Amino acid sequence: MWYSEKPTATTVASILLLAMILVSSASPGFSESDIPPGKVKHIVVIFQENVSFDHYFATYPQARNEASEPQFMASSKTPSVNGVNNPVMHSNRNIHQPFRLDRSQNYTCDQNHDYTPEQQAFDSGLMDLFVQTVGVGDNSCPDYGYGPGLVMGYYDGNTVTALWNYAQHFAMSDNSYGTTFGPSTPGVLNLVAGNTAPYDKAHAIGDLSGSVVADAVIGDPDPYYDDCGSPAQLAMQGRNVGDLLNAKGVSWGWFQGGFAPTVAATSSTPAVCGSQSARLDGTLETDYSAHHEPFQYYASTANPHHLPPSSVSGIGHQDQANHQYDLSEFWKAVDGGNMPAVSFLKAKRAHDAHAGYSSPLDEQVFLVETLNALQLRPEWSSTVVIIAYDDSDGWYDHQIGPIVSHSVSPADALTGTGHCGNENTDSIAGRCGYGPRLPLLVISPFAKRNFVDSSTTDQSSILRFIEDSFALGRIGNHSFDAKAGLLSNLLEFDQPRSGRLILDAYTGESK
Repeated sequence: MWYSEKPTATTVASILLLAMILVSSASPGFSESDIPPGKVKHIVVIFQENVSFDHYFATYPQARNEASEPQFMASSKTPSVNGVNNPVMHSNRNIHQPFRLDRSQNYTCDQNHDYTPEQQAFDSGLMDLFVQTVGVGDNSCPDYGYGPGLVMGYYDGNTVTALWNYAQHFAMSDNSYGTTFGPSTPGVLNLVAGNTAPYDKAHAIGDLSGSVVADAVIGDPDPYYDDCGSPAQLAMQGRNVGDLLNAKGVSWGWFQGGFAPTVAATSSTPAVCGSQSARLDGTLETDYSAHHEPFQYYASTANPHHLPPSSVSGIGHQDQANHQYDLSEFWKAVDGGNMPAVSFLKAKRAHDAHAGYSSPLDEQVFLVETLNALQLRPEWSSTVVIIAYDDSDGWYDHQIGPIVSHSVSPADALTGTGHCGNENTDSIAGRCGYGPRLPLLVISPFAKRNFVDSSTTDQSSILRFIEDSFALGRIGNHSFDAKAGLLSNLLEFDQPRSGRLILDAYTGESK
């Protein structure tokens, strides 16, 4: 919808009502997935950081193709996406218009991506207060003179070249969302449990103000069961997908850069996670971030002292590591012919795309090296790789998602002060969602070719795909997995491809 004057309260209500109608028609509810049994033997979820859909795909598939940058030329059969078209680009209601960031501007300020300011930026669906509420820019970080208007910046296929090439050859969504508003911790919890509530008040330390509302997590507290976390820390109650996988005897693991401690725990001292890695510009960044590791919030799946696996053959199975590993252990398992059925890969901080300490070009090296290696493995023929993101970082996106979960609390602001709708869905405050629109790509021999899926999905759709692929059942306890849209529309199982797409890690172009 496009309006030439400030909409009335009635019009705003109509926007949100339309969003809810859209999700009711797109969501499959409790219907079963149509994944053929036994086809998918390996799922790899690469969970990256802090990118909105428009920040990476605003003009897809049209790139500017400056002579000094890697080139991207779309196939004539490439479908369009719900991107930043001419009205949204040139008559934008925000006080700064969307603009292209070039490859030399790959390092930027980290934007505000907290639960409340993100809702304020959405302004009841008008999507017009990003600069005032979540925009960050000053002399302390690279803002290239845009100040808080930097939040309106986007990259095209001359910078995020590999991702655009993956979209060309495989499948992507232009209608997938954060399950709720907020930063990394809600994102990772929704990925593995479809739930940010309830947290365990008996296992919570430090100042949690701004991190929780009622029983729900809305901020970035570190996990309680992690030596390398620091207050504020809390634990989660309820089940996660690791519990479901364990119950069915399915091998799995979370593999994160920097998880291996630089100083091992003793009986009296905690482990220390102090390893660092260089970005492309040579800056050293600490590898590990505790609040990016969701399974450390749950007593049942935590490895508090960051213990290594007992053996390569034990990776993915129950031992002292409890399915939580350093990223390097994934490749040991793969090279040893012991690739887990479900693997979550989390890059080192320098390579995870998070503005403020990483960049799209650092991320590209990680993604391409990972996917090049996976495609050369014999397991590739039965593997589905999902590339997804934990939150939007606050970066501008013009599309509001369906509001499937309402919340009334002091932290809410989507439809007015204290309100995301007029009631608490499932009687739980602090779970306003769906949140911002995020990129989602599926790379697999089963992925549809050069395909854009516009059915409604969210982070818990990945959880549901894992559940359906291995007949795990549902999480329960008001998890979003019960209402998540399916990823199966991005896949076709009748004619899996045999080819590979091997890219250059630095340019993103085909080798």
